[in-house]
Amino acid sequence: MSVKMKNISKSEVLVLKEQISCLEGQVVSKTLAQNSALSITLFAFAKGEEISTHESGGDAFVTCLEGVGKITIDGADYLLHEGESIVMPARHPHAVYGEEAFKMLLIVVF
Repeated sequence: MSVKMKNISKSEVLVLKEQISCLEGQVVSKTLAQNSALSITLFAFAKGEEISTHESGGDAFVTCLEGVGKITIDGADYLLHEGESIVMPARHPHAVYGEEAFKMLLIVVF
């Protein structure tokens, strides 16, 4: 099973937070890779925007690239700041909320 990176430059030094923009009133996503075993996506949340509570079939590793996001796992809230990461375990209810404009890298391993 192979997966290729898409929507991102190759053989070039990149600043991930510059690869996606926050847009007023929106959650913006950019898929970088996806197959049945792995998903890599950049997200940008405008302040106050969210992805409501849901579950995933894989462990979801989140790294904050910019701003502050609130990650809710099993009803417990965690504030994530630039450079910090958290794992949302598979099959546990979780949600993501932009406490302020917030950019994150999401890697889901199925």
